[in-house]
Amino acid sequence: MEDKKFDTNSIIGFVLIGVIFIWMLYNNQPTEEELLQQQQEQVDNPPQIPQQQTQEPVSAEQVLDSAGLAAQATKLGSFAYSATLAKAEDFTMLENDVMSLKVSNKGGFVIESKLKDFHTYNQKPVYLIKDGNADFNLSLQTTDNRTLQTRDLVFQPTLTSQNGNQILSMRLKVSENQFLEYRYALRPGDHMLDFSIRSQGLENVLNTATQPLMLWQMKTYRYAKSVSYENRYSELLFEYEGGKDDWLNAQSESTDDTAKDVTWVAYKQHFFTNILLTDTPFENANFRSENLVKDEVVDTLFTKRYTTTAPLKLTAGNLSYNMNWYFGPSDYKILNAYDRNLDEVIPLGWGLFGWINRYLFIPFFTFLSNWLPHGIAIIIMTIVVRILMSPVTYKSYLSQAKMKVIRPEITEINEKFKKDAMKRQQETMKLYSKAGVNPMAGCIPAVMQIPIFYALFMFFPSTIELRQKPFLWADDLSSYDTIFKLPFHIPFYGDHVSLFPILASIAIFGYMQMTTGQQMMAQPTQEGMPDMGKIMKIMMYLSPIMMLFFFNNYASGLSLYYFVSNLITILIMLVIKYRIIDEAKIHAKIQENKLKPRKVGKFQQKMQQMMEEAEKQKKNKR
Repeated sequence: MEDKKFDTNSIIGFVLIGVIFIWMLYNNQPTEEELLQQQQEQVDNPPQIPQQQTQEPVSAEQVLDSAGLAAQATKLGSFAYSATLAKAEDFTMLENDVMSLKVSNKGGFVIESKLKDFHTYNQKPVYLIKDGNADFNLSLQTTDNRTLQTRDLVFQPTLTSQNGNQILSMRLKVSENQFLEYRYALRPGDHMLDFSIRSQGLENVLNTATQPLMLWQMKTYRYAKSVSYENRYSELLFEYEGGKDDWLNAQSESTDDTAKDVTWVAYKQHFFTNILLTDTPFENANFRSENLVKDEVVDTLFTKRYTTTAPLKLTAGNLSYNMNWYFGPSDYKILNAYDRNLDEVIPLGWGLFGWINRYLFIPFFTFLSNWLPHGIAIIIMTIVVRILMSPVTYKSYLSQAKMKVIRPEITEINEKFKKDAMKRQQETMKLYSKAGVNPMAGCIPAVMQIPIFYALFMFFPSTIELRQKPFLWADDLSSYDTIFKLPFHIPFYGDHVSLFPILASIAIFGYMQMTTGQQMMAQPTQEGMPDMGKIMKIMMYLSPIMMLFFFNNYASGLSLYYFVSNLITILIMLVIKYRIIDEAKIHAKIQENKLKPRKVGKFQQKMQQMMEEAEKQKKNKR
C-alpha cells in the first residue's frame, strides 16, 4: 500500500483563495457617505410590505377575548349576541328629586337605590339596595336545552326622556328584532317606578313547555339605633286573591308556598319598604323570610333575608308583564295615595284598631305635628284622648266606689252562708239587685278602653313622622332615649338606660296603686275562690318592672305617651275621688234603692231560677 504524501500545492491554493475572498469583502464595503445616503433613502421611501403582512401582532388579551367570546357563544347560545353590544361592568343612572337608581348592564336590574331625604341613625345615606344585597333574576329554558340566568347576561341600555319622565330600556338581544326587555320609567318626585318585562320574537328561542321562574331576593340593611326594635317591625307582606293580605312571621324563619294570584309583595324594613307590584297576578308564588339577627350584639348589619319565587306565564311563546317597583319610606299617606291597598304595609292593627288609627289618630296627629313639635303633639294628643275617655274612667271608679260601700254587707253574707256556696251566691245576687249595683260595671269601661290603648300601641311605632325628631333629652322619638350607657349588655334590657320608660313605669305603678287598692277594698274574698287581693298586689309590682324592661329598647315616643297617659289618668281619678264622688251620698242612695221595688231583668231572672233549681236538687239528694 502506498503512503500518502503532504500536498504543498493544495495548501498554497487554499491560502490564495482565502486572501482573495477577504480582499473582495473589504473592497465591497460602502463608504460612510454611502451609508448616510442609504439611511436617508429608507426614511424618504419606506419599503412596501405586502398586504398580508401589515396586521399587528395579536396580543395575549386579544387571544383570551376571542376564546371568551367563543366560550360565551357555546354557553349562552342565541343570547351571546347581546354580550357583544354592551359592557357588563357599565350601568345607567335614573334620578329624580327623591331618589337615585343605578341599573346595571349585567342582569338589567337595580344595583343601587338611594333615598335622598333620609339618613341612618349615624347620619349616613339610606341605601335600600347596595353592594349586592339584592338580586332579581329570570331563569330561562331555551329550545336548545340550555338553562340561562338573566343575572349573568348582558343587557343593552337605551335611555330617553318623555314628558319629563326618564325611560330606560334594557334589552337582552338575540338579534336586533328578537330580545327580552326590562323597561323602567321614573317620574319626577315619585318613589314608584314603572317596570315591565316583555319579549319579542323569542317563540323559537324559549322553551314554551317550561315557564320562566322569577326570583327576587334581598337582605335588608339596618337603619335604626336599636337593631332589635327595627327587626321587630321588619317583615314580608303580600296581597293575593283580589285584595286579601297576609304576612310572614317577623321574629323567626317562615315560609308560605300557598299564595295564589299574588298582586304585590313588600319587603318591609320598619320605616322603609321595597315593593314589587304586578298588573297581571302571579298565578302562584313562594315566599320565605329569614331572621338574620341571631345575636343582637354581633349581627348588626342586616335584619332579614327575604325571597320570592314565582313562575311567569308565557303567552304565545313571549312574556308580557306590566309591573311597578316602590323604593321609599313606609309612610301611610304616601302608600295610601297609590290606591293599591299598600296601606296594609303599615301595621296599624286589624279591624276596629286599624279603623281608629286610619280615621282618627293619623289625621289628628298629622294636624298637630304640622303646627307643633312632635313631642308636644304627642302630649296634646294624649291629653285630648284621656279627656274624651274620662266619662268611662268615671263610670269605672263609680262602680268601684259602690262595691266598696256594700262590702261590709257582702262580708256578712259570706260569714252567714260560709258552708253553703249556692245560698251565698244567691244572697249576694239579691243584694246587688236591691242596691242597684252591677259588679261587672267596673270591667265594662276597662274593656271599652282596650281598642283605644291597642290602636295607640300600634300607631306610635308605625309613624314615620317621629323618625329622628328630637324632644327634651331624646334625640329620636322613633328610637330609645339614652341617659346612661352601660359597659355591658343585660339580656332583655340592653346596654343603656332610658329615662322615658322609667317615668312611664313610675306612672303605671302610681295608677295601679290607686286602682288596685280600690278594687281590693271593693272585692271581698269569697271562700273557695282565689285571693284576688294577692294577685292584684303581685300585678301592681310586676307590671311596672315588665314595662321597664320591655320598653327600654322601644321608641321613646311610645314611652312618652304611656307616661303622660297614666299621669293624666291619675289626676282625673283624684278629681273624681275628691271633687265628684261622695261615698256618703252613694251609701244613702244604695239604702234608698233597697227599699224600692226593683224590676228584675230577664237575665237576672234566669240566673235566679237556675240557682233555685240547683238548690232544690241539692236538697233532694240530701
